Amino acid sequence: MTLRRIALALIALTAGWGAGAVRAQERTLRVSLNTELQTLDGIVTTTNATRVFSYLVYDMLFAIDADGNYHPQMVEDFTVSDDRLTYTFRLREGLEFSDGQPVTAEDCVASLRRWALREPLGQQIMAIAESLQATSARTFVLKLRQPYAYVIEALGKPGNTIPIMVPARLASTPPTTPMAEIVGSGPFLFDRASWRPGERATFRRNPRYRPRAEPASGVAGGKVVHFDRVDLVSVPDQATRATALQAGELDYLEILPADYIAPMRRNRNIRIANPRGAGQIMGIISLNHAQPPFNNVAIRRAAQVAINQADVMASLGLPEGLYMPSCEALYMCDTAGQSAAGTQVFQGASTARARQMLRDAGYNNEPVVFLHSESSALLNPMGLVIMDQLKQAGFNVQTATSDYATVAQRRLNRGPISANGWSALNIIWNGIDLVNPLANPGVAFNCNDSFPGWYCDPRQTDLLRRLAASRTPEERQRLADELQAAFHENVNVLLNGQFSAPAAYRADLQNVIDFPIAVFWNMSRRR
Repeated sequence: MTLRRIALALIALTAGWGAGAVRAQERTLRVSLNTELQTLDGIVTTTNATRVFSYLVYDMLFAIDADGNYHPQMVEDFTVSDDRLTYTFRLREGLEFSDGQPVTAEDCVASLRRWALREPLGQQIMAIAESLQATSARTFVLKLRQPYAYVIEALGKPGNTIPIMVPARLASTPPTTPMAEIVGSGPFLFDRASWRPGERATFRRNPRYRPRAEPASGVAGGKVVHFDRVDLVSVPDQATRATALQAGELDYLEILPADYIAPMRRNRNIRIANPRGAGQIMGIISLNHAQPPFNNVAIRRAAQVAINQADVMASLGLPEGLYMPSCEALYMCDTAGQSAAGTQVFQGASTARARQMLRDAGYNNEPVVFLHSESSALLNPMGLVIMDQLKQAGFNVQTATSDYATVAQRRLNRGPISANGWSALNIIWNGIDLVNPLANPGVAFNCNDSFPGWYCDPRQTDLLRRLAASRTPEERQRLADELQAAFHENVNVLLNGQFSAPAAYRADLQNVIDFPIAVFWNMSRRR
């Protein structure tokens, strides 16, 4: 069976196209995400599919636009006291949840408290909060014991574990347990009754949603929905997924496989996004600081200079312009926060230098168990090159190959190699999650026992505290630079390159929002 026939058969099966008459009456957008939607609570999990789900069915107090600026979303207006200790927020009038109940300040307070139990920025705010309480149906007040420089950025955080607003009765659910009901105030309603995990998830336009008046930008502004229905269709095989887009059986791919970028650029029926800066992705090598050999900072530094980013990026097969030959900026290159602080450690980097550093560090050929995600189109080729570079530098690399789900579970094991532990693995982080130093996972989880890798540097703890209390943009930048320098010196994780994994969509879609997070408001189908 040809790829085209496989695509048509699979899409027909998962999208339920037997109801042709219903489809003819509905304006339907057919989407394939890069990962499967399995969990319906963005506080419980950080998977990207769940983040997309969260933006569809929930709303936030603040939101970030395409230029990185934060704007009120559910909030109508807010004030900050002169001493920067008291924040007063007033909600927009007439906000409703999907069950018909009004959104109240009590709901927002309860939602923020649940979010703060899982998210570093929320934890930092609550650690210095004197009180967080509703003062009327539409107003709530946050009082701090000391200034915090990123309150608005925290409440509009675009990365994983976003502060979604839910009814107070659901916000009482422990943050490790998925909420029993899906009740949001976002632009779409989730059709849970028709949900078939691993096949299809359907969303319908929320008639109760009231868009803001401003134009949509990023995840901010007026989220006007022009489609009656959005189907997230599961198509595990990447070739089948791309073929279905070319055939018009899918409208939108969250990530276009690299092999298809060049030919689809020549297809007048396809448009390919062109993300830059924070819209790109950073490749990461996570090291296990809790076990030998990477509990030794000198050995971590040897691994740091062994990685040649240009070769790792070349393994992806991306066309020129969709990756950077080298980027050592923790906050992403080609962004306002790009920094060169601490990057002198990369001068003269090579496997030969790494071998000498290993000898100087007293490396005794301890095994380095590398968790390799063979099933991932991105992680697999990068991992092969990374392992080869570490071997050339003199590391005793032992490959543990599996699918990503197995890798994700095993990386939680803090034990030794003999007890199914691990030493290193490669992952990817979205750039939009890295631009805020206090939220950047490369430093934000410092000395946090729940984050795999378990890096801990007392100097960074102090820098994070001082950054949170900073008063001016100049002070923020100086402290962010110091934090990046400390990050490189301690080698919390390794950076293996910045690149694009662009979305692709049918050319008859117009007003598509080009943003690191796939969103489906604003766009419509050209008639």
